[in-house]
Amino acid sequence: MADLREVHARLGQSLWLDNLSRTLIHDDILARYIAEDGVSGVTSNPSIFQKAIHESPYYQEDLARPAESAERLYEEMVKVDLQMACDLLHATHVATQGDDGWVSWEESPRLAMDEAATVAEAERLRSIVQRENLLIKVPATAAGIAALRTLISRGISVNVTLMFGLQHVREVFAAYQEGLTAWIDAGGEPGRVKAVASLFLSRVDTLVDQQLEKIGTEEALRLRGKTAVALAKKAYALYRETFHGQGFSRLKAAGGRPQYLLWASTSTKNPAYSDLLYVEPLMGPETINTLPDATLAKLREHGKLGQTIAQDLDAAEQTLADLASLGVDLDGQVAPQLQEEGLEAFSTAFEAMLAEVEKRRA
Repeated sequence: MADLREVHARLGQSLWLDNLSRTLIHDDILARYIAEDGVSGVTSNPSIFQKAIHESPYYQEDLARPAESAERLYEEMVKVDLQMACDLLHATHVATQGDDGWVSWEESPRLAMDEAATVAEAERLRSIVQRENLLIKVPATAAGIAALRTLISRGISVNVTLMFGLQHVREVFAAYQEGLTAWIDAGGEPGRVKAVASLFLSRVDTLVDQQLEKIGTEEALRLRGKTAVALAKKAYALYRETFHGQGFSRLKAAGGRPQYLLWASTSTKNPAYSDLLYVEPLMGPETINTLPDATLAKLREHGKLGQTIAQDLDAAEQTLADLASLGVDLDGQVAPQLQEEGLEAFSTAFEAMLAEVEKRRA
């Protein structure tokens, strides 16, 4: 059994739980994760809340309350969950001077292509929860990246989601720095602003493996299950170049925080691969891994803890080069397709969640 508190204490990586429900809070499960495993943050999305409202018995009283719409009733219910999770992580937030202890709430996927609406919604959601350690999740669409720039310039902390390629990483890093520059130049307190960049992993391997199997050559088949980890390692190298290089030095000297990479979609989809494929090779300082309960349990039960994120960068770059030579276009085709599919999946889950609320309040 691994002591997962060592992941942060010794390796410098934060473990966040990719789940939130009233059951986790009322049954003290989240509190135990925080105390015993060193979990220091929480992420959520429409799919997670749909499942929570469907399965947990703790929403029954709230579902009976009057509300102008299913969406407003959903907000009132999950607001309570988010506030309680923020309160459980408040001590971590204070102890790390705002670097950790965050809880993420995803905006409605209906707004993903509307910059102004995304900005307005982020401000509204923060006003609903009224907790300093709340991150608003916005997608890395063109509109979302523009909204990120504006939100950071207004001192609103953001988790950028649905990133699937290095071009997404570059664009998000640039927008964050532009927003942070504007915030600091306007007299804003640098340490008040936090942003993370969520790079989704298992979905990348799922799609690329399908393409490699269609190609069918020995070289192509050899690359199966290697794309996402290689992508993450290269993204971390870009992170180091960006936030520990000369270009960020003025913002760093002023007290600005670097934008940590967060590994998302970390449960292994292919049973032929290690159940910790997106965890063990990607441990290292100034990173976050957000884990579903089952993956967290597997890490605790048989995980090997070590500084791995910066290892084998040459091999990762060779993997990416080999994929390109085979015609696998990560930034031009794979990342846009996965982002579109991710938005569609979140939209489906969001509408299903609202339908669930509507049915149960009737």
